[in-house]
Amino acid sequence: MPQSRRSQISLADTPYYHCVSRCVRQCYLCGVDRLSGKSFEHRRGWVERRLLELASVYSIDICAYAVMSNHVHVVLHVDIKSASSWSLEQVLTQWHRIHKGTLLTQRYLKGERLSGAEIKAVTDTAEVYRRRLYDISWFMRNLNEFIARAANTEDECTGRFWEGRFKSQALLNESALLSCMAYVDLNPVRANIATTPENSRYTSIYSRLQALKGNSKISALLPFSGERNIKEIPIRLTDYLELVDTTGRIIRDDKPGYTHSNYAPILSRLGISQVHWQALTTRFEKLFSYAAGCETTMRGFKQNTNRQRARGMKNAKLFSCAC
Repeated sequence: MPQSRRSQISLADTPYYHCVSRCVRQCYLCGVDRLSGKSFEHRRGWVERRLLELASVYSIDICAYAVMSNHVHVVLHVDIKSASSWSLEQVLTQWHRIHKGTLLTQRYLKGERLSGAEIKAVTDTAEVYRRRLYDISWFMRNLNEFIARAANTEDECTGRFWEGRFKSQALLNESALLSCMAYVDLNPVRANIATTPENSRYTSIYSRLQALKGNSKISALLPFSGERNIKEIPIRLTDYLELVDTTGRIIRDDKPGYTHSNYAPILSRLGISQVHWQALTTRFEKLFSYAAGCETTMRGFKQNTNRQRARGMKNAKLFSCAC
């Protein structure tokens, strides 16, 4: 039975979530349709641009993403603190970047004179918008609806483009976050559509590597530790790049026993063995359902979301508990 979104998201447990949207039937988001031979590669750019645009509007950061032929992966960080600090004008300005708002909110931003009752209505509306601007469901809705309309217009058809709902997984600790990010960034490599991470276009790791070369800016992506003195992913970028690069070689060469000279220390800090790491970065979606983390964090998520059981608990042993 489908679970309500409220039972899948608990910001008291974690601000990090892995979301996946898949196309219905044989519908192609991107890539080349083997049946018709038609290429939809240009749509990858649609998705990437929309993702980065939404990250600049919402109080939600992108940690990782990968645009595949018939699905999209994205790892998100919900920043309630920033959204709560926005002024009334900031909230309305952000919302109006992608929505029309109401007549009253439009008049307010234009500086028109409003009555006390109208100001109260604007304030109440802004609080609704504020909550939406850190809501994962609204973020994914704005992504999926935009792409669906563009694709249906191009295909000259109507009807459902995506599966009814996107899948979300709560990432309950640092190990879950990093292994899921590596899983997402290595999706094109595992699917044999790219040979290395630096050749995996339309992924977050490709964007980060292009930025390192000075070819682009990635301000919409959540930075790694040491890059800025603000919110950040709890690992250095150099360590993460090395981790993904080495993991990619292990997966493609099918050599779980291979040890890179600097690989073991990173995994040791995460408390994960090499065998467990390979399982996590190749089968993350299959190992866990609505949440991923060690046993302690999984139990906490289960309690806070009022679940009778936490699916994937038997695989929680893949993570060490340092809680």
